[in-house]
Amino acid sequence: SAQIADLQQKLLDADNGDRAKQHWDSIATIMEAKCALKYLLRELVSSKVQESKLQSSLKQSQASCSDMQKVLMEERNHIAELEAEFQNQILVQEQQHQEKVNHSSWK
Repeated sequence: SAQIADLQQKLLDADNGDRAKQHWDSIATIMEAKCALKYLLRELVSSKVQESKLQSSLKQSQASCSDMQKVLMEERNHIAELEAEFQNQILVQEQQHQEKVNHSSWK
């Protein structure tokens, strides 16, 4: 039954596509052509408006992404600085410890 329903839907979709094509092919008068042209122009304007909105959204997303990349780089640099400072502190403490060990072994 699922296959039958799927086939029926495919037939309906194909039929609707044929009807739309036949509708456009059957334009016979100037008035019908004007109406069709008005419809197509409205669709064009609508598409252009949607494209403009999507372009704006894309630009905002790109700017946001760029900002986030800057923040990420700043954080990575900060972490690298902290790691270097931490390694330096470890080195200083190891040297101090070694000096204490050497100093106490001389006594």
